[in-house]
Amino acid sequence: MTAASDKTRVLTGITTTGTPHLGNYVGAIKPAIAASQDPSVQSYYFLADLHALIKSHDPKRVQQSRLEIAATWLALGLDTDNAIFYRQSDIPEIPELTWMLSCVCAKGLMNRAHAYKAAVADNETAGHPDPDKGVTMGLFGYPVLMAADILMFNAQRVPVGRDQIQHIEMARDMAGRFNHLFKGQYFTLPDAVVDERVEVLGGLDGRKMSKSYDNTIPLFVSEKKLLKLVRKIKTNSLEPGEPKDPDSCTLFQIYSAFATQEETAEMRTEYENGIGWGEAKNRVFEYLNAQLSEPRERYQALLEDPAHIEEVLRQGADRARAEAAPFMDQLRQAVGLGRFV
Repeated sequence: MTAASDKTRVLTGITTTGTPHLGNYVGAIKPAIAASQDPSVQSYYFLADLHALIKSHDPKRVQQSRLEIAATWLALGLDTDNAIFYRQSDIPEIPELTWMLSCVCAKGLMNRAHAYKAAVADNETAGHPDPDKGVTMGLFGYPVLMAADILMFNAQRVPVGRDQIQHIEMARDMAGRFNHLFKGQYFTLPDAVVDERVEVLGGLDGRKMSKSYDNTIPLFVSEKKLLKLVRKIKTNSLEPGEPKDPDSCTLFQIYSAFATQEETAEMRTEYENGIGWGEAKNRVFEYLNAQLSEPRERYQALLEDPAHIEEVLRQGADRARAEAAPFMDQLRQAVGLGRFV
């Protein structure tokens, strides 16, 4: 029994289709980086670039997103000595496992996947005669690839949003089916971890901050651009001096996601005392800018040194494959694809 095997295995993937924003940081990156520094946890963090091909056929966008997301996690303090940080596409055992799992996964299970059902529903609403119009096998089989990501490293805990719980349940189904068919406990059945304390940030228009709504504040925009975006955050028409409700205000929510409890309490008092929106936006900008200035500098330095990022990811892939390659040999043997001698 190795020391690493005594640790709780936690796995998180980051889809490489966009630029990280404040909502990504608060909802996923910040808690994940804290976990990466926990010596009792063996964390696996990967750039889900194979998943990105489902959503994007723009190679420049995928390539740039991979670079930006890797730089973001490193700039914000990901502990790559403890955590294993790698590109999904650098682990050839993952697509091989995807095929093995595809061969034990029922099509009916995939028919119930939320993303596929949503695509079919959109086609039916639009009146298309083909309910599968625009549906690729990548979209349809996405949960199988996600299961392979998880099961390859026998992750015990997978932090997800509520909309992803179904995928963890599907991974458990595939793992159990494989174990049953090939008569062995090859895979650990993973558990979804939904942290209700993790905040979902509002965006510029008050809706959930999302690239889909084009309402995000990228993490590492310039100081000038950050000020411009903060000033665009939607507020109501209450005048200075009139009490304002912090709990219904996106501006206050963003501030409190970064501030200490004491600072948040002070800002709440300012709202009750009728702080003007212009002053509130300036305070939020100044606070965010102070919090992000040092990681922003590290981020820019990393972008200018892609060779360093490449080396970090190569080392992470080596560590990941040190586990994946012998495990895949075991799985090949289990299904009848092992070597003759």
